[in-house]
Amino acid sequence: MTLKNSDSKEKAVTAANTAADKKAADTVILELTDLSSIADYFIICTGENQAQIRAISEAIKEGFQKQNISPIGVEGLKFARWVLMDYGDIIVHIFSRETRDFYELERFWIDAPRVPFEEKKKISRRPART
Repeated sequence: MTLKNSDSKEKAVTAANTAADKKAADTVILELTDLSSIADYFIICTGENQAQIRAISEAIKEGFQKQNISPIGVEGLKFARWVLMDYGDIIVHIFSRETRDFYELERFWIDAPRVPFEEKKKISRRPART
């Protein structure tokens, strides 16, 4: 399958599935099309350590490169606590657990609809709320 640059939702789902393949935890896709001009979709996920965060980022970048899709920019790889991959229409956020809990990006975009996607392996390391 070849992705077109205009197919934002498919790109978002592809990035989310790639993150899940690398065992990212708590992956969500937020649709921002009616809420912001920043991007059409945010993909938010969590890596358990710096090596995993970098591996998730690299897998997404390599997958898109095979489709001739390049990021506008990538930030945060040096410290790998919050890696931001900007593809224009989608933005991928790969957080460490502590950084994700601190910034609570999903709460900032509480009105954004979540886009369902089929994860190959459903992984959640969030503690159950009591």
